[in-house]
Amino acid sequence: MGTKSSVHNKMNNHSDSQRRRPASPWVARFAGEIEPGGRVLDLACGSGRHSIFLLRRGHAVTACDIDVSAVADLGGEAGMEITAADLENDAWPFADRRFAAVVVANYLHRPLFPHILAALAPGGLLLYETFAAGNERFGRPRNPAHLLKRGELLSGILAGLTIIAYEDLTIGEPESAAVQRVCARKPA
Repeated sequence: MGTKSSVHNKMNNHSDSQRRRPASPWVARFAGEIEPGGRVLDLACGSGRHSIFLLRRGHAVTACDIDVSAVADLGGEAGMEITAADLENDAWPFADRRFAAVVVANYLHRPLFPHILAALAPGGLLLYETFAAGNERFGRPRNPAHLLKRGELLSGILAGLTIIAYEDLTIGEPESAAVQRVCARKPA
């Protein structure tokens, strides 16, 4: 059975549908900008919601997290690679790899930005979305170390990339949160 069919079948599985939310509207909005069939790095992949979404769109996906047990059921899917890594304490596991896109949602560890940018292939797309200052009034995270400062994604962190879209706002779905998100492309 092909990747799209078998992933679709897994998505219809009751236990998977309960533990995996749909892809972020931000990721879904810009997924069409990723090189068709290009390999995508889903960094801090969590339950794998973006990995599944991108597999269904025909991309090969490398899903990475400190604990990959939530995506273990995807290990046999064609085009799926799962990497367990402590991104905050171990060496960057993708030093010699380049990706058509890097997707990061709800995760912030500032020292990784140079590695993330270096992991983008020429013409590669960065889809980054995480919590921002102001989120403390809605819940976790509250620690400023885990919240982007106002305009931080535009403050030079992404130097060398072309910003396609950027938002710094409060959202109400799936839960109220203060977020910043960016879609940016590395020059070809």
